[in-house]
Amino acid sequence: MTQLQNYKIRTTGKPKTLTLILTAVMASAFVSGAALVVTVGKPQTTGTKAVLKLAIENTFNEPVASAKASVFLLDENGKMAGQASKWVIGGTKGKPGLAAGATNTFYFVISSDKPLIMTNLTAKVSFSRVVLEGGKVADPSRDVQILPIPK
Repeated sequence: MTQLQNYKIRTTGKPKTLTLILTAVMASAFVSGAALVVTVGKPQTTGTKAVLKLAIENTFNEPVASAKASVFLLDENGKMAGQASKWVIGGTKGKPGLAAGATNTFYFVISSDKPLIMTNLTAKVSFSRVVLEGGKVADPSRDVQILPIPK
């Protein structure tokens, strides 16, 4: 019985430390769950232009001030048919950010030198920069979730 009491006396500070560590780990896991969720539509072509619909949802706890995306259009052989990079959120004066919990639709227009009459075009979307309100930079590889094209 004496050993058990001594053990309890020696470890009274450790549960508090362990609780703080576990709380910090769970909080960081919760924070990393926030993201910019992007649903990519099917490319629609007309002549030398393609339009790609991006539905963007901000699941961060703070507004997104700006986000820059690149789109690569690939033909059925995997060869690049067109590409473009644009600010899809903010990026310029007069272009608003995206509030926390809000959604927005961005129509990405990609021009090509040749007519885009292919029906099997696929789009690869990547984000190169995401800036939260206050200048905090998010990691696009971790904080942007790109969902596949809905069937």
